[in-house]
Amino acid sequence: MDLTAFAEEVGTTGPVTITGLGTRGGPVADVRVVQPPAGIEWIQPDEMTMRCGAGTPVDDIDAALITHGQCVALPPGGTVGGALSVGRSGIRRLGYGPVRDVLLQACYVSDTGEVVQAGGPTVKNVSGFDLCRLLVGSRGTLGFLGDVIIRTRPRPRQSVWFTIDAADPFPVFAQLYRPTSVLWNGARLWALLEGHAEDVAAQAAASSLEQCDGPPELPTGSRRVVAPAEITSQSGTYVAEVGVGVVHHAEPQSAAARSESSVTKLARRVKAEFDPEGRLNPGVDLA
Repeated sequence: MDLTAFAEEVGTTGPVTITGLGTRGGPVADVRVVQPPAGIEWIQPDEMTMRCGAGTPVDDIDAALITHGQCVALPPGGTVGGALSVGRSGIRRLGYGPVRDVLLQACYVSDTGEVVQAGGPTVKNVSGFDLCRLLVGSRGTLGFLGDVIIRTRPRPRQSVWFTIDAADPFPVFAQLYRPTSVLWNGARLWALLEGHAEDVAAQAAASSLEQCDGPPELPTGSRRVVAPAEITSQSGTYVAEVGVGVVHHAEPQSAAARSESSVTKLARRVKAEFDPEGRLNPGVDLA
């Protein structure tokens, strides 16, 4: 995919912001806006990889992969570039792994308007610095994704949500074999089991789980990360991802708590190295 036109649009001077479908946050206000290329370039089902423009909708990728019996471990909705730039894995992280593992190669436009390639097209590529993982979750502040090579995964034969009352999530969690997602709100547990229908049914029966329509609605006040064992010490209204440590809380987290974290401080230092003039997505909160 030729990114020359996209790089020229980003340019070399002045603040600039990028946007896709706007589902994970719109562009920076009062700043020149660019959009990344879109479209699927190729799918290699035997290698379980595909290449597409960063502006390609995740739902379009999912539809294209159905015929190959595969899927991609990105949260639904929005664009591929948006999902990678935000870097939030979604509630299937327990079974599918983090979003950063999806990205194999990225061609992005730097703050100087140059096209830079990071990573490699194969799953086992290990050469050089792992810039791809650095780009994931950077919210477009280190570079604007143009096109990417991402890994795919087998599409499960069956996906079913189950639920059960649970004052403590860990005894039930220990009985489950490789669940895709386990959520808990302090009193009730939800589990997503995937695989062959017989195996899913047997596992649910062994743990006394009851089938339900889907997961609970996630609170949107704040998204916090704690040690997986510490989810039982939470208070208030929340839904925790068991085995992962992500807590979706109804109450917002203070700006001070976010801005003083060691991760936030490191992110700001990296931003200063990659984009010293602050051209790319200026003012975006890295906390």
